[in-house]
Amino acid sequence: MRKRVLALGLCAAMAMGTVAGCKETAEPQKEETAAKGPDGAREDLEGSLVFAIWDNNLMDYIDENDMVGKFQEKYPNAEIEVEKIKDDSEYWNAMKMRTSANQLPDVMFNKPFTLSRFKDYLLDLSGLEAAKNNELASGYAMDGKVLGIPMTAGYEYVYYWKDMFKEAGVEVPTTWEDFEKAAQTLQDFYGKNDPDFMAIALGAKDEWPDYPYMEFMPALQGGNGQNWNDMAKTDAPFGDGTDINKAYNKVYSLFSKDVFGKDPLGMGNDQVTSLFAQKKAAIIALGDWGLQNIQSGTDDYSELGTFYLPVRDSNDDPFRVIVQGDSFMGVTTHSKNPELAKAFVEWFYSEDWYPGYLNYVTSASSMKNFPKEKDPILAQADEQQPEKELVMYDGGGDDFQAVQNEIAFDYKKLGARMFTDGFDLKAELDGLNIKWAEARTKLGIK
Repeated sequence: MRKRVLALGLCAAMAMGTVAGCKETAEPQKEETAAKGPDGAREDLEGSLVFAIWDNNLMDYIDENDMVGKFQEKYPNAEIEVEKIKDDSEYWNAMKMRTSANQLPDVMFNKPFTLSRFKDYLLDLSGLEAAKNNELASGYAMDGKVLGIPMTAGYEYVYYWKDMFKEAGVEVPTTWEDFEKAAQTLQDFYGKNDPDFMAIALGAKDEWPDYPYMEFMPALQGGNGQNWNDMAKTDAPFGDGTDINKAYNKVYSLFSKDVFGKDPLGMGNDQVTSLFAQKKAAIIALGDWGLQNIQSGTDDYSELGTFYLPVRDSNDDPFRVIVQGDSFMGVTTHSKNPELAKAFVEWFYSEDWYPGYLNYVTSASSMKNFPKEKDPILAQADEQQPEKELVMYDGGGDDFQAVQNEIAFDYKKLGARMFTDGFDLKAELDGLNIKWAEARTKLGIK
């Protein structure tokens, strides 16, 4: 069931298939001469908007903080329907159907990998102040157009115990070679007295916890957040010299060392996170969401620190860091009131709304004009690399996913298999190239 927040005067009942037909059409406006209030709001803008979301946290915040009423304080002639769809899976199905029916909502959200899917149905927001003040929006632009403004930013970290590093004489690594050497030094130092010690906690039994290496390192290798999408355009993306080939050779070199404990495939994420919290491991790579899990597993996290995964080959290379934009707010070409829809986006990212929402969620800010102070533990990674280069990560669009599904390419499973006896990385990558080319031909992807 969809939950809706209706402004006074809006149609009380709209089925999904007739949303567009129930909206009022705003009278034509002359933007150059339109009256503006002291706060810059276009007082003459009027009409109705449908704002479709799937995020439960956002819906709760909208309910609790009267978003519609607050927006109408600035735009009294505007009417808004907030259409809550069950989850993101149902959301994409609904948006796909409504695309062909010319009934997309006025304002919708996208993920990085769905922007390309809806690019022909999204207006360019490059001129909005919200886009200019967003730290990530331009990095996800398509054909020079900002099609969505991400609400939040997500970062990945390597958590480590500073006291354990110090005791073993290990410095925070700044290159991939340093990272491998640090892990081996830690394993040798602590492993000699504790056969169960693991320098790096991974949880490969669950497969997905190897994502910082298997999913993100190809993008970090070449500084290309569109790596998966670019792979879909070529027949031999795993060949020698490619970013994914270089990255996976680095990963395999690390996974082949004895720094993950006696049985890397024998434990899952929850178990190794708990062991890390108890200092039975010195390193674990997780997103910002991992901090709370680690803290809940220990009474003393005063020595807990963070740094970013150092994928670069030398200190002369740029230090690249993955960042993911999330929930890209965009205005659709189906909107009958596009200027009002853009005004809503501007308002959403203004001081009237965005800072409160940002404080409500745990995610990092995506807005340069509304920075959010990081947890001191997470902030240490930024202190280590103040000149870091952000790589805007895209999880791969429709073409990539089609090829991926056709050949059952699962990078997380591939990472777990690197821990098995007899694994041959070169043979594996050569085989993937053959399957990849065949799949592209079969699917007609150019």
